[in-house]
Formats: sequence, structure tokens, C-alpha cells
Amino acid sequence: MKTAALIPARYASTRLPAKLVQDLDGLSVIQRTHQSTVATGVFDTVWVVTDHDQIEAQIHAIGGKVVRSTKAHESGSDRIAEALGHVDADLIVNVQGDEPFQDAKTLRDLVAAFANPEVKVASLMCKLATEQVQNPNFVKVVVDEQYRAMYFSRSPIPYNREGKAITYWKHIGVYAYRRDLLISFTQWPKGSLEQIELLEQLRLVEKGVPIQMVETTHQAIAIDTEEDLIQARDFLKNM
Repeated sequence: MKTAALIPARYASTRLPAKLVQDLDGLSVIQRTHQSTVATGVFDTVWVVTDHDQIEAQIHAIGGKVVRSTKAHESGSDRIAEALGHVDADLIVNVQGDEPFQDAKTLRDLVAAFANPEVKVASLMCKLATEQVQNPNFVKVVVDEQYRAMYFSRSPIPYNREGKAITYWKHIGVYAYRRDLLISFTQWPKGSLEQIELLEQLRLVEKGVPIQMVETTHQAIAIDTEEDLIQARDFLKNM
């Protein structure tokens, strides 16, 4: 089974303009994401999927492969689905372009979930700190006994009626798909739950597609703000 990492890389960003081309000790954010993804050794091929000349030039400068988007897309999943005509792989992993320090064990565990032929989609989760439970920016997931997702929400789920000591799971938005499922998923119309919560994975839930969740302890640094960029630079200095 051939495995590919596709890194959606949109130039425009709201909180930190042009965040993917910001400098991280001599390389840009997207260059470091590409390099750390390749360095995991998990993938047969790694591609960056972008809409912008500067990102394309930066990836070519380090010997990477690029697919240019020809359409506007609402999500990274839509962007990588457009690129599949250029990619020879059975399993597609959507790696976040603004996470420059990829973790080999986490990605290896994610891909390993597909040793079960029934798994069509897999994603990541980690334990959520108590002080983050009420924050709608941290998406929560509840799972069954086989770690298959039952529901995702910006609200605290499950509702802790009696104040018991429980584990809340935070969804990490890294997805792996079998090729055919990714193509189908991005062609389905948005369901009502997706439109209410603004969470694209609920489209799969509403269609009855099981999402295999994989636990990780890796806490990725995602570059969304100037403060995140400073944190990433500090991380590099201490590596």
C-alpha cells in the first residue's frame, strides 16, 4: 500500500498574514513542515498543495514536490482531493501546513490503523486539559470501546452531570484516508451537523462512516499567531 503525505498550503491567513512563508531560523514554516514530514520516513511520497507562487518556489528550492491548486477551496481536504490526479498512492494523509515539527511516531501510528481493512478514515486525539474543556476552539470527541468516533463537538462532551473524574479527548485535525473515500467525502454535500458546528468531520459521521481515532501524546506547535511563531523559534533554539 503506497502512502502519501499531502500538505495543503494556502497563502492567505487571517491572524498571521502569510504565515506559511514566515522565517523559522533560515527556512520558512512550510519548508520546515515539508522537511519534518519527509524526515519521519513514514511516507512513500510527500507533496505540498498550494495556490501561491512563493510557496511553490520555496518548496522547489528544497527539492520538494508541488501541486498547484486551480480552484478556491473551503478546507484542506478539498484542496488535497483536487491534487490526487498527480499522486500515485492508496493512502492519503493530510498533514497540516502550519505545523512545522511533525512527529514520526504519531504519523506511524496513524498509518498503522489501516492494517485493519475495515478502516477507511483515521484521525488523531489526545487528552484535553481540564481548563480547555469549555473552550470551543478545542474540539472534543467521544469514542466507543474500539476508539471509533461517536461525535465531535465544540461543546464539552460528554456532559459531566455528576462531576466525575473523566477523560475528555481533544480532536487533532490530522486525517488519513483511503483514496476512494477521500474522493467521495469531498463530493458529498455538507450535512446539517457540519453546518451547525462548522466541523467537516461531521459530514462523515452523518454518512455513517466510522472514523478510527488514534491516541497521541505529541503536542504539535501550530503557527496561527505571532506568539505561536515566537514559540516555534524558541523551540528551534532549544532543539
